[in-house]
Amino acid sequence: MELDLTSAVFWIAVGQIVLIDIVLSGDNAVVIALACRNLSPEQRKMGIFWGVLGAVSLRVILTVFAALVMNLPWLKLVGGLLLLWIAVKLMLPEDEEGHDIASSANLWGAVKTIVVADFVMSLDNVIAVAGAAHGSLLLLLFGLAVSIPLIVWSSQLILHWMERFPSIVLLGAALLGYVAGQMLFSDPGVTAILPQLPAWSAKVAGVVGALLVVIVGRWLEKRILARQDVTIV
Repeated sequence: MELDLTSAVFWIAVGQIVLIDIVLSGDNAVVIALACRNLSPEQRKMGIFWGVLGAVSLRVILTVFAALVMNLPWLKLVGGLLLLWIAVKLMLPEDEEGHDIASSANLWGAVKTIVVADFVMSLDNVIAVAGAAHGSLLLLLFGLAVSIPLIVWSSQLILHWMERFPSIVLLGAALLGYVAGQMLFSDPGVTAILPQLPAWSAKVAGVVGALLVVIVGRWLEKRILARQDVTIV
């Protein structure tokens, strides 16, 4: 995909990257707050700045690498299957003990905690954004350039929106399923063994992926909530 700022397809892809980053980066604010909570107010600002800078730089490098190798046979298949699971997991109730992030009393200890925690948590983001970029490095970098400032400066607001409007999470999960479906169907290894299919078949695969994520996610969510109710009783 070329960097054509007048193309509707280009801006749709940018929108996908931004929405994926928003939905999958909601935990960043929590990680930053927990890692810096024992710092002085002056050190807290520096810890947030350097921690976010390091985490974002590492994520950009990983995402660019993922986009460059994504066209190798069978990698999109593996990434698409993993992304389907990530999308379903996004819809499930969160574990209240899921953020086991140690705070630090010194600046660089907090920075290291932010960078390491973000690295561990960013696999889903890297795979999803690389898939949404459709192999275009320019589109990938443009989408990240748009979304990163939005996430860094609006993370608390984004978390509030996601808690107040659960439909954002549902929309994000469906989008991940759509991207995963397209990734599965556009893998060079898969297309090599399939008969020639019409151009719109990849979009159909994306819709099927989105529906699959929503249906399976809702079903597992109901089972988990029912089990929790039984445990409480």
